[in-house]
Amino acid sequence: MRDRAERILEDVRRIATMSEETGRTTRRYLSAPVHDVHAYLGARMDTLGMTVHVDSVGNLRGVWQPKMAGERRLLLGSHIDTVPDAGAFDGVLGVVLALEWVVLAQESNVPVSIEVIAFSEEEGVRFGVPFLGSRAVAGTFDPALLTLRNADGVSVEDAIRTFGLNPALIPDAATGDDAIGFVEVHIEQGPVLDTEGIPLAAVTAIVGQTRGTMEFVGHANHAGTTPMPLRRDALAAAAEWITAVESLAQSTADLVATVGRISVKPNAGNVVPGEVHVSLDLRHPLDDGRHAAVDSLVQKAREIADRRGLVNAWQVQIDQSAVPMDARLTEALTDAIGAVGLPTKKMVSGAGHDAMVMASRVPTAMLFLRSPGGISHHPDETVLLDDVECALRVGREFLQELGRRQDVQSRDGIQ
Repeated sequence: MRDRAERILEDVRRIATMSEETGRTTRRYLSAPVHDVHAYLGARMDTLGMTVHVDSVGNLRGVWQPKMAGERRLLLGSHIDTVPDAGAFDGVLGVVLALEWVVLAQESNVPVSIEVIAFSEEEGVRFGVPFLGSRAVAGTFDPALLTLRNADGVSVEDAIRTFGLNPALIPDAATGDDAIGFVEVHIEQGPVLDTEGIPLAAVTAIVGQTRGTMEFVGHANHAGTTPMPLRRDALAAAAEWITAVESLAQSTADLVATVGRISVKPNAGNVVPGEVHVSLDLRHPLDDGRHAAVDSLVQKAREIADRRGLVNAWQVQIDQSAVPMDARLTEALTDAIGAVGLPTKKMVSGAGHDAMVMASRVPTAMLFLRSPGGISHHPDETVLLDDVECALRVGREFLQELGRRQDVQSRDGIQ
């Protein structure tokens, strides 16, 4: 397995050079280097005897259909687009590992068809909306998305046609009822596994997210002539609320909350701030807990504004429900982790993934690899060779068990 793990890392690093920018990894949805990635991965699929095509939203798809397999298939994969100046492993590692899982299935004579999908878009960088690729496979692609335009005036439809594809055929990209499930292997993108010294984990759920903007409106005035008791300082109110956000997150299990953006008017050093907008990104694995936290913080903002003589308003931009992973597939991954002698860690994903979209269509599971230093979306992003080898061993166990289950179902006449 060691030599295979080394080859995987070599492939991932080679793909990282297929970029829109020299010396940096930047590969947005259907940009020119995506052709290079498709050619590289497609050639690998060909050598594995897979049937290869690119669907009409730009997903690269390869199917291995063993003679002894039934009509049902397991879906594997992740995404190949990146954020600007990205690391090499986010998304792409999951695709390259999936192809190596196909090799393991072939060697073990697993009686299951496997489709590997390299999703064309997950990050949402080029057009501001994520998961275009997995939405198409899940059958949830809204045709209105084709009209989205980026800062250059290019629409999603333009990008698809320029890439040589026909957007009218996107509905054909949806997977059929023959899918057993979808498994995504991905780096954790956080510090939990690294802190605990654990190489892999099965994901039980992807957290729900609320994103919005809190507004505080007071009155701008001269910083030297306005006495402190007479001020209606919007920034001071926002600062008090930001501290309350942090305090609530620190005292609530599984809750994370971030204020990452502040807009101040008039934004002058000698003027009492009259208007402030602050962002809120709040995540929790349970929707009830998330909603309760948001309600508490909205009420806290109202109390602060009332006490300081300000007006405040809350506007929601995103309200994404938590997505549980399939219990049976997750248990199968956990059993496979234990079977190779590793700690059977389960955890929640704090980031969104294609798996959350696919879960609306098919039973879905995720396997995390540790991220050394918890670093992701950065050139220093990496993985450990030992962990990649562990992911291969877990994959072999998982596929062999899945094959045994499918074999039993076929003999019992269950489809």
